[in-house]
Amino acid sequence: MKRMRYGLFADVIVLVHLLFVLFVMFGVLFALRWPGIIWMHGPALIWGLIVEFADLTCPLTPLENRLRVAAGEAGSRENFLAQGLVTVLYPEFLTRDLQFFLGGSLLFMNIGLYAYVLRKRSNRRPTKREEAYPSTGDPAGRHEAERL
Repeated sequence: MKRMRYGLFADVIVLVHLLFVLFVMFGVLFALRWPGIIWMHGPALIWGLIVEFADLTCPLTPLENRLRVAAGEAGSRENFLAQGLVTVLYPEFLTRDLQFFLGGSLLFMNIGLYAYVLRKRSNRRPTKREEAYPSTGDPAGRHEAERL
């Protein structure tokens, strides 16, 4: 029973790892809808680039490996879903040159996407509330300014 839990925890770590990688790659797209996400995506992107360019191991990888060993899997993935996710995260053909290419692609893709997001945000039309109360977009702010 305990071994099964360790295997399940390892599978959850792989899934979280994959979701984090996808967020690093495409998180800037969320900024089109929620501009505040940039404050979360920026550090995640920087971490992803450091890991890619410096050939570091993500802390989730050794944690997953330890959980697999504790589950008695000794690094093998018996779960089909986990095996599929792991082959996406850790392809066997990953070379140092490919890591540089992927890191550079990630960097330039995000520079382009951030430029698009910032341009789109600066060219957007103001909302009705912002037109009515241009200084703050808030009726309370307008009344506050009148009292002064």
